[in-house]
Amino acid sequence: MEKKEERVHLLERQLQRVQRHIEQLDARSNRYSWIRLFIFFGGLAVSLVVGFLLWWLGIILGVLSLLAFGVAAYYHSQVDRSLARHKAWLLIKSTHLARARLDWEHIPAPAPASGQEDHPFEFDLDVTGKYSLHRLLDMSFSREGSERLRSWLLATEPDLECIRTRQALVEELRPLSRFRDKLVLFSLIATKGKTGQVQGQELVDWLKRNPPSKGVRPLLWASLVLNAFTLIDLVASVVTSTPALWVLTFFGGIFFLALTQKIRGNIFEDAGYMSDNFGALGSVFGFLENYSYGHNQHLARLCAAFQQQGENRPSRVLRGIGRISSAAGLKANGLLWLLVNLFLPWDAYCAYRLGQYKEQIVKFLPGWLDTWFDLEALNALATFAYLNPEYILPEVLANDQLTQEKATLFSAHSLGHPLIQDRVRVTNDFAFHRLGEVDILTGSNMAGKSTFLRTLGVNLCLAYAGGPVCASALTTRLFRLFTCIRVNDSVTDGYSYFYAEVRRLRQLLDALEQSSPYPLFFLIDEIFKGTNNRERLSGSRAFVRAIVGHDCLGAISTHDLELVHLEEAVHDLKNYHFREEVVEGQMVFDYKLRTGPCPTTNALKIMQMEGLPVEEVDVR
Repeated sequence: MEKKEERVHLLERQLQRVQRHIEQLDARSNRYSWIRLFIFFGGLAVSLVVGFLLWWLGIILGVLSLLAFGVAAYYHSQVDRSLARHKAWLLIKSTHLARARLDWEHIPAPAPASGQEDHPFEFDLDVTGKYSLHRLLDMSFSREGSERLRSWLLATEPDLECIRTRQALVEELRPLSRFRDKLVLFSLIATKGKTGQVQGQELVDWLKRNPPSKGVRPLLWASLVLNAFTLIDLVASVVTSTPALWVLTFFGGIFFLALTQKIRGNIFEDAGYMSDNFGALGSVFGFLENYSYGHNQHLARLCAAFQQQGENRPSRVLRGIGRISSAAGLKANGLLWLLVNLFLPWDAYCAYRLGQYKEQIVKFLPGWLDTWFDLEALNALATFAYLNPEYILPEVLANDQLTQEKATLFSAHSLGHPLIQDRVRVTNDFAFHRLGEVDILTGSNMAGKSTFLRTLGVNLCLAYAGGPVCASALTTRLFRLFTCIRVNDSVTDGYSYFYAEVRRLRQLLDALEQSSPYPLFFLIDEIFKGTNNRERLSGSRAFVRAIVGHDCLGAISTHDLELVHLEEAVHDLKNYHFREEVVEGQMVFDYKLRTGPCPTTNALKIMQMEGLPVEEVDVR
């Protein structure tokens, strides 16, 4: 298997190559700027000088100069277009490198989104936020694409069929780096580099608020007849000596245009809106339409909406909208617009065709956008898998035979946290063997208990989203995830830290009591740490007894070493611990999970190391 270091080195070489091309193109663009400047002023000067001597030769030289200037401008635009594309490639590759290195400064922040305060695990596991899993993964250029990825990561009831479908697509997309990067490139072009700019639902809502104008077809025929009479009268008055009846039809046409304005609708504004918002999507949709999917059956099935033939091809529809928008733009020149409409049914035809395109696109746009949003979310998971080749797609099993003695509920090997740098990440093996099992984690301060709980949770989020997990192997069933890790008091709401924790644990018990086909997978950090030692121990014992053996499994971390003795009285309880060593007067943590209760403590050591007064106590 290719290692992550090799992927990083490959990205570095690609960045260097793209940077060299950008420097070459930039120099070429500057040369063309000077060439155009020389042709313009040089051609102007020569044409004027020669024109004073031979006027016809001056005109010829002026025309030739303009032609040369046009040719230089064309090639200059080609170079600038290539330069812009290479800069986009540079941005894409550099962002990949930042994601691989967890360089948060260069990972784009997703559009702000309000989290759900009572969500079972969103904030505890850093699924969203400034340094979150969602930010690390998200590559979306549409608001809905980003929201779709977020919803997958925050799913409270996993869907096995959806998980397996996404896994199959991620597996197909992982090696297709050219496809994935081009999808980002064309999305970047479509949104002009502004993350979250495309808001698909707003486009669909706009179409529903602005349906095709009624009566446009009869208006088109009426305009055609009136324009024909105006032309016939004009020709007749010029060719023959008949009275200038065309003047009457001329002013009649002006009156007709004013009278039928409401029927034609706001063609100029509507066409401009559609061209700006739908036309920009043409680069993305055109890429998906023309891509050769080959043996990638899952990807081809997902993109089937772009494989339609004939009039309903996305590129054909969007090109048509662009043409109508250009034609409707004639209204910007009032006098020319009036003259053209008096002799041709210009506005009526534009309104008619625009209405046809509205009817057509309102049928297909939701499907096209939905596929694009899915692809953006899948692209994020697949790129994450590509950048971390040592991560694996987990085996997610159906919830059948859960109560059997040898049923695999949750088993992970070399499980690590994906938001921790590779050089400092420590992995552990861990498993839950039976439903109703509760594991107690003890250990010294800073030993890794909280991080391990988050490691379990965040990898479950990735697994249920259909993405890769930070492990060498992981098998799991379908669970409802619930955490109580990061609890905060509230001054505005008037409750303390302890009361906030009690409320959170009450929510956990309520979730456990709910009827669901999915057992509860819970993670609790430092249970009841907001109260005194005696009541914390009593409350912890009661809580553990209340949940152990039920339709759940989970882990609870604690500093109360007395709580580990419950293993002797409760069948489904197991003890694990993290420990530290003192080497040359310094505490050293290996962050490795071990069975049994923790044999060491370090609070007094930390206090002493920081110069605080301590008393020797017996902690046995």
